[in-house]
Amino acid sequence: MTKKESLFLNRIRSVGYAFNGALLLLKSEASIKIQFVIAILVTSAGFIFNISATEWLIQLLAIGLIMSIEGINTAIEAMADFIHPEHHQKIGIIKDIAAGAVFIASVFASIIGFIIYLPKIF
Repeated sequence: MTKKESLFLNRIRSVGYAFNGALLLLKSEASIKIQFVIAILVTSAGFIFNISATEWLIQLLAIGLIMSIEGINTAIEAMADFIHPEHHQKIGIIKDIAAGAVFIASVFASIIGFIIYLPKIF
């Protein structure tokens, strides 16, 4: 009988896999690179405009949400391509819906950005 790995070591290993996945996403996906640059820009804007703690929390939540949903979208697209490499109408619909989720999050994150920064600019 093999000795079961401790819960702590298992969690450490899981965090390592998740970190590697995040790095792979950043290295391989053009859309996440663009979103990462935008995240750096709005984070810089937060320091420049001295946004409140509440604004920071909302901004960071929006950044995390978009980047996370983009990761899920990328995983869905990769899995769909693996399962059915040829063009298929149903796979196309699945991929469009996943991309739509990123679009919806991006629209609302943009609205959050406008609410936070427009009063500070004008």
